[in-house]
Formats: sequence, structure tokens, C-alpha cells
Amino acid sequence: MKEHSTTTSDGTTGLFTGEAWFDPIEVGIRDRVRGFIQELLEQELTAALGGRSKHERAAEPPKGYRNGTRERELTGSFGAVQLSVPRARLADKDGGTREWRSEALPRYARRSRQVEALIAGAYLAGTNTRRVKRALAPLSKSAVGKDVVSRAWRKVHTDWDAWMKQDLAGEDIVRLVLDGTVVRVRLDRKATNISLLVVLGVREDGQKVLLSVKNMGGESEAAWRSVLDDLVGRGLRTPEFLMVDGGAGLDRALAALWPDVPVQRCTVHKHRNLLAHAPDGLHDEISADYTDMIYAATAAEVQQRRRVFLRKWRLRCPAVATSLEEAGERLFSFLRLPPSQWKSARTTNAIERLHEEFKRRIKTQTVLPSAETAAMLFWALLASGQITMRKVDGWQTLAEAPSAIIPLDLAA
Repeated sequence: MKEHSTTTSDGTTGLFTGEAWFDPIEVGIRDRVRGFIQELLEQELTAALGGRSKHERAAEPPKGYRNGTRERELTGSFGAVQLSVPRARLADKDGGTREWRSEALPRYARRSRQVEALIAGAYLAGTNTRRVKRALAPLSKSAVGKDVVSRAWRKVHTDWDAWMKQDLAGEDIVRLVLDGTVVRVRLDRKATNISLLVVLGVREDGQKVLLSVKNMGGESEAAWRSVLDDLVGRGLRTPEFLMVDGGAGLDRALAALWPDVPVQRCTVHKHRNLLAHAPDGLHDEISADYTDMIYAATAAEVQQRRRVFLRKWRLRCPAVATSLEEAGERLFSFLRLPPSQWKSARTTNAIERLHEEFKRRIKTQTVLPSAETAAMLFWALLASGQITMRKVDGWQTLAEAPSAIIPLDLAA
């Protein structure tokens, strides 16, 4: 049987190699690119020498002398090319000399910024380091191993540090969505669960923006207070509305910092809580009654259906009724807003979708290398445009402040 593929010494398939896949266009372009880069470097060196080109004598004390060339390989979006990089020594003011360094081609650079962005982008798209290596091997013609991917990824650290210190005083944030997610990272050579505490802001124009993502040991009051204090320290103004999942630590932290700001408890999370208090056979009926109540068209209908829900389930399953009453008025804070905003204000779905997309992207990596890497990766997915966020529903009325009271009688 005739074989249609081969395996090279480095373990990669040879299906797309050999004379059958020779491309004169690619080779021609690569030769032109090589000549262009070398001309660019030559012009840069000529300018550093005061405009004195190669073999030209200096009319005055020279600014330096050429000193041969150095062979370098550079991988760009055009592939890998061999370069003869000019060398020179420049005169110092103290009479000595120093080696000339190109700004266009930094020292030790083996890949263009475009390729480093491509490697980081492939990683952010949910590809693990081994798959990045295989996918980019035809482009680089050299090893794109785990260390190369890690180095390219670490170059985003500078932007990450700047974002973590970003001044928020100029942000017209009117609403916050807060939630945490658990990821596995490597700490002290052991796989450990940590919490990423995430804060999403909503501007007055309805655009959602990531404000903070911090790696913490859990979702305690102290952990959340640390995140909130950092935001306030960076200039975040008191928001008009808060949306949470109902975690006790977050509730206490918000109550201590912003006691007068309306808090909406996520109706989806409460739905899950209700079902956890009932036998499986009652789940469909509870869900139908709960949906009718939460998604009623008016505040009066919500109130009426809440009373019906409590009367019915106090008799059939008291634990369900008790769980609903536990949430109190915070389950219905969305009624303080114009009806056009109810859809986006009932739940923390905006941030839950981010968590789901983040988990999908890291699925190929069972354990992330560090806690900081996990937080950086979450941010980078948004900063790089891998994940985009649209405006919230009802954003046209966000300028209207929430009403002072909830038009709902909680007595039932």
C-alpha cells in the first residue's frame, strides 16, 4: 500500500513538504523581504554614523566605524529569513566607543512583533502550547516550543500592569456586576483551586467594561473588600446599582462599603437555590411558577404572583417558600429601574458568559501555570478582542437613577 505521509526526525508530518509543495511566489517574496530588512538596517546605521554611507570617508571626526556583519535569523509573518545585520562601534563623548544597537531589530530578537502577537493570539484562542508549536511550525521553520510561547505571552505583562493601575476617575460607571469563578493553577508544584474575583462595569452609554480581575484564595468578605477598596482607590465613583450572585462574603463587603446602593440578587442563582430545596419531581412546576413571577410584565403582576407562589409552596414544599423569602426585596431590586432595563438587570448573566468563555479557552490546559497567569489570561481575552462585549439591553434609559423604593409589597 502506498504511503501518503511521512514523519520527519522532529516528529512532525511531512505531508506538506518536498518539491510538490515548493512555492516560487513565497520564495521570491521572502528574498525581497530579506533585502528590504537589510536595507532598512543599513539606512538606520548610516543615520547613526551621521549620514556616512558604506565605504565613504568622513570629512570630519567620524561618529563611529562599521565593523562587519552578524548573521541572524528572523521569523516574521513572511516566514523565517537569514539576515546579515551590520555592526558598528559609535564614538562616546568621553573618547571611548560603544556597540551600535538597532532600534528596528532589537538585540536577541528572533521573531517580529507580529509573530509574537500571532503566538499569543493562538494561545488566547484556546490552543495549548504543544498545538501552537505544531500549528506555527510551517511558518517559523524553527522551534516554537513551550518556552517560546511562554515568552511571547509574558510580553503582555507590561500592559497588564498598566491596566491594573488604570485611573477610573474618568469612567462614568453607573452599574457594577460582581462575581467569582474557580480555576485550577499550579502553586508550590501542586494543582490548587483559586478564585478569580471579577468586576464588570456598565458605563452610562450602556457599554460593558472589565474593571478588575484578581486572584484570591476564596470569596470571603475580606477578599471582596480588597478588590473593592482597590477600585475605590483608583477613583471609581459610587455606582447607582449593583448585581451579585448572592454570596455571603460579597454581600457583607458591599453592605459595609455602599450600604445605600440598591443590590439585585441574581434571579438565575436563586432559581437554582429553590430547586435544590425540592424533590426532582417538583422541579418543572417550581420553575414554571418562578418564571411567571420573575418575568411578569409589571410590578403589580410580580407582586400578585409572588403572593400566589408563597401560598402554594408553603403548603407543598415549605423549604422552597422559605428560600424565596430569604432573598427578600433584593431579588426584586430590578423593579426600581425602567422596564426597558429589567432584562439586563435581573441576572449576572453578563459576567457568567465571560466565565464560561474563559473556561472554554483554558479547557486544553488542565492546570494553569500560576495564579497571576490565570488573571492575566482572563483580562487578555478581552483586551486582545478575542472576546467582545455589547451594550446592555435598555441602555438608552441608563441615565435615569433607580427609584427610591421598590413598588412591591413583600408581605404575603
